[in-house]
Amino acid sequence: MRKLILLLTLMSTALMQAQMISWTADNGNGTYTNPLFYDEFSDPDILRVGDDYYLAGTTMHSVPGLVILHSRDLVNWENVSYCFDRFDFDDDAFSLRNHQEIYGQGIWAPCIRYANDQFYIFSNINGKGLQCYTSKDIHGPWKHHNMQGDIYDLSVLFDDDGKIYAIHKYGEVHCTELKPDMSGPVEGSDRVIIPEGNGIGEGHHMYKIKGMYYLISTDYSPNGRTLCSRSKSIWGPYETITITADETFGYHAAPITVVPRSEQYRIGSDGTPFGIPQTNVDATACTNIHQGGIVETQNGDWYALLMMDFHSIGRTVTLAPITWKDGWPMIGLEGNLGRAPRTWLKPNIPGATTIKPHAPYDRNDDFNGKSLNRVWQWNHNPDDRMWNLKNGRLRLHSQPAEQLMWARNSLTQRVIGPQSVTTVELYAKGMKDGDVAGLGNINVPCSWIGLVKQGKLLTLRSFEQTTNDTIDIPLDAFSGKLWLRCIGDYDNDQMQYAYSLDGEHFQTLGRMMPLSYQLITFQGSRHALFAFNVKGQQGGYAEFDNFTVYEPKADRSQNIPLDKPVRIRNVATGRPMIALPHGLLYDTDESNHSPQTRFRVIDRGQGQVILQCEDGRYVFVSGYGIPGDVRLTTDASKAEVFMWQDYLDHQFMLMSMRNHRYIGKSPTTGSPYSMDFSGSDPARRNGAVFFWEE
Repeated sequence: MRKLILLLTLMSTALMQAQMISWTADNGNGTYTNPLFYDEFSDPDILRVGDDYYLAGTTMHSVPGLVILHSRDLVNWENVSYCFDRFDFDDDAFSLRNHQEIYGQGIWAPCIRYANDQFYIFSNINGKGLQCYTSKDIHGPWKHHNMQGDIYDLSVLFDDDGKIYAIHKYGEVHCTELKPDMSGPVEGSDRVIIPEGNGIGEGHHMYKIKGMYYLISTDYSPNGRTLCSRSKSIWGPYETITITADETFGYHAAPITVVPRSEQYRIGSDGTPFGIPQTNVDATACTNIHQGGIVETQNGDWYALLMMDFHSIGRTVTLAPITWKDGWPMIGLEGNLGRAPRTWLKPNIPGATTIKPHAPYDRNDDFNGKSLNRVWQWNHNPDDRMWNLKNGRLRLHSQPAEQLMWARNSLTQRVIGPQSVTTVELYAKGMKDGDVAGLGNINVPCSWIGLVKQGKLLTLRSFEQTTNDTIDIPLDAFSGKLWLRCIGDYDNDQMQYAYSLDGEHFQTLGRMMPLSYQLITFQGSRHALFAFNVKGQQGGYAEFDNFTVYEPKADRSQNIPLDKPVRIRNVATGRPMIALPHGLLYDTDESNHSPQTRFRVIDRGQGQVILQCEDGRYVFVSGYGIPGDVRLTTDASKAEVFMWQDYLDHQFMLMSMRNHRYIGKSPTTGSPYSMDFSGSDPARRNGAVFFWEE
């Protein structure tokens, strides 16, 4: 991994631009692989109107706010709208003025609905109460209704009798009727519908299906899981079950930023003693799929779009099939309910086969247009007098700030995983004394690389808030143009900066920095283009051009080693798989290179494969449950058909298309391979994850 990162720092920008492929869940073979987006999309709520699907998500303190995506197949999405360009509150905190901020607040947990021939999006703004945005057209314009009231993390149901209900709060679940004109809650209508003590959490999503009320919610105490409550009446009583738990897709919880008690929920200044501790790689925490909504397709199938806390990237969205069991919408497939495949067949939706795989955003921007690409968001409300697009560049005028997190008009976009290399050109001609400008990471702790102007002297600087470490390089002979680069390895929670004076040869600056997941801004890592002045004055300006994002792992077309002889190792033990003469599948020593340790992956279409040992025998399964031996047969018609679960970096799992469970081998018992694994554990130590090598 380290060698790959160092290699990427030396790759030319021209080469990267020739390979601009962005992550999409669509594998191009009739399957998809989670996550839907390898960047942050929090608190997803899903809606279908006819043949169109809409997904609304949290944007917190960033603007434009309340993002809306559109899809025709639930796999390929496009950003089509935001509900507002800026917060229409004049409070200093919404605009990062006078040392006030709304980090970790802003607007969050939206609910998107369609009724009365218009779209409704409900959400909460800390300190302002319940907000509603309405529009006849999903593209807007949107009308803002400040409904106020102590209603948050809500779901809204337009019931058959014309009444509108908001379901909200944590633990003790409340139902409050809303006024049809969106002027506020109906006075005196609030009632408890599920009392505390029933293990219910928050992030509610209410549906009425065939006359029954279903409430999907999530809980994190003592561990993350997704629940469903149902009742014949909106007012209850409700019965509740867990519909998914422990599905992490083999990803453990990320380290969480530690802030001293005296600094809790404060951004602080340079030198704030943040800590990034070691994480428990065996813990699930909220890494499992949890909060989100469910939707029925045109042909009657059901899917859940749930989020998971995904390392320093933030929260990502996953797509999981639903199996109805005894009237409950269970996540997963028959034979393995409660878990979900990472790779599965695309939903059978009319017209979906004609949709070409595509990413939801264009992350690259040459700033030649009249407006910014949709992927960009400002960190708090911008001062529109202090930025513009001019002569094919983005110009940011520097305003007073002590450090990056207080810098107004910082333009941001979410980082993209699992790895990406972001490069931007910086022009320093307009910078004045005290100006600081460059490429940063809006996170807690933050970091950046850029130029500092002191008098007439320009200095290249890398700053890391975790350690309060600053590295300076004087620039004596400088043309006024600099290339800055961020090299991110987000699956492993680390990143490093680099720079170039000619756009071809890059040098790293500073260490490979640890990244964390944190609940202070309630966002993942975000690239930032910034300019501020540390001398408390209006300074000059910096210009940016040719912002590019290269994703080396976005192209997954060769991730399945079809028709190649491979050795298969168990990730838990590192030991190679072997087809025993006795007819069982087992493991062996590293020194064993017999034909029985080599397998061929044979394509069966739509991501499905069978395994054939080089000695001619095929892998099949005999029996059920724990004693379901994985055996060898010479009869190809008996070969077990697996759905290949791509875990990147040559790691994978094999899910039986017959019973939807996984092949695996305990790393401790000495038993042979069996077909009774429900999935991977967070650390991939339970014996169900493999590594292939040619």
